[in-house]
Amino acid sequence: MSKKITILGAGLVGSLLAILLQKRGYQVTVLERRPDMRKLTYSAGKSINLAMSMRGWAGLELAGLRKEIEEIAIPMYGRQIHPISGEPVFQAYGKHEEAIYSVSRGELNRKLMTLAEACGVDIRFEQRVTDVDLPTNTISIEDGDKTLSHSDHDVVMAADGAFSALRNAYLRRDRFSYSQLYIEHGYKELCIPAGPNGEFLLDKQALHIWPRRNFMLIALPNTDATFTCTLFLPFEGEHSFENLKTPEAAKSFFETQFPDALALMPTFLEDFFGNPTSSLVIVKCFPWVYQDKNMLIGDAAHAIVPFYGQGMNCGFEDCNVLMSILDNNPDADWTGILAQYQEARKRNGDAVADLAMLNFVEMRDKVADPEFLRRKQIEKELGLLYPAFFNSVYEMVSFSHTSYHVALHCQKAQDELLGKILAAGDFSANLLREDFKKDLDAWMQAYGEKVKEVA
Repeated sequence: MSKKITILGAGLVGSLLAILLQKRGYQVTVLERRPDMRKLTYSAGKSINLAMSMRGWAGLELAGLRKEIEEIAIPMYGRQIHPISGEPVFQAYGKHEEAIYSVSRGELNRKLMTLAEACGVDIRFEQRVTDVDLPTNTISIEDGDKTLSHSDHDVVMAADGAFSALRNAYLRRDRFSYSQLYIEHGYKELCIPAGPNGEFLLDKQALHIWPRRNFMLIALPNTDATFTCTLFLPFEGEHSFENLKTPEAAKSFFETQFPDALALMPTFLEDFFGNPTSSLVIVKCFPWVYQDKNMLIGDAAHAIVPFYGQGMNCGFEDCNVLMSILDNNPDADWTGILAQYQEARKRNGDAVADLAMLNFVEMRDKVADPEFLRRKQIEKELGLLYPAFFNSVYEMVSFSHTSYHVALHCQKAQDELLGKILAAGDFSANLLREDFKKDLDAWMQAYGEKVKEVA
């Protein structure tokens, strides 16, 4: 098999992919449109903190970076729900103190770039890819005021994000299906600083959520005891960014909706009006590959909204799956390799996009609802009673390698199962009744059969 590969994009997925390929003997060049972030001063404003879960850790472990990143990762064992009035409520993520981890996007990206170069990867910065000629695999590049072409490769792998240059070239192909959906919400980054003695002002081992039905604020901890906060709010409507154009309006909105958070934000107005309001897009497309020449990976193939914390995790899993295919098919040609990769990942890319939107509704609208809390408690009890075949969908997505498309299928099956259990009344009391236990066993058996259909 030919050995020269060009990767578009030195972000998280592109850098990890470069490391994994270089370690397998490929000669990898990475073209990155931005300057080298390691030489720049960090600027806040458009980052949504990473929530590293099992799939992401697997990618870092494959690259030999897990131990180093664990040193800068903060475990979050559950959600801390902040109502408008009253005390916060903690909701554990798993049955056995499982955690997702808050990790700095910038720090992780810098470490991946440095490791890639240490492995021998050639990263070329400020190389803006403007086009890819698919039949010849020739890349057109703007380098300052120069226009260059690059074709010294056998395969091009595009990890250049939601607005991928290679995917733009695919749009000119016959029978290329593409959908792009901007949701009605945008986001804005805010900050809760460390306390006067360098302490965390909120519980550092929780992901904090201020759910307000059609909008929400979240906060994730950083190693310097600050919290990166993100406001998700519609662009238009009664409660929206369009109605927060003045300092008075923005402050009044937060005093009404997020009073406890506002009290911890001394630079609220500077952050609110200094940081951009950014949009959120979902991209689905097909096919992801072109002959034996090039392919899409990560957000370039399946950009999703951030509400399950799975964008990076899914992209890293793409890399792992591709490496597994390469390792298990050492004599296969690129046509077969790329086809297997697409077959393995396309339906999962679509499924995680749907799961992310479902979790957005859960986070902003349901987590403070008593009926929802009842359901989550029953889910945990079912997992303990039937450990062989029941996990909540959240646990499947965050704490296992269950395929996303299977988890999405289980979401529908669990909705039906939990509907029956909730309709029967008090679950704990019902477990003392033999007739209910027989019904429950039958319901669980039926659920298990539905899961087997797609597993």
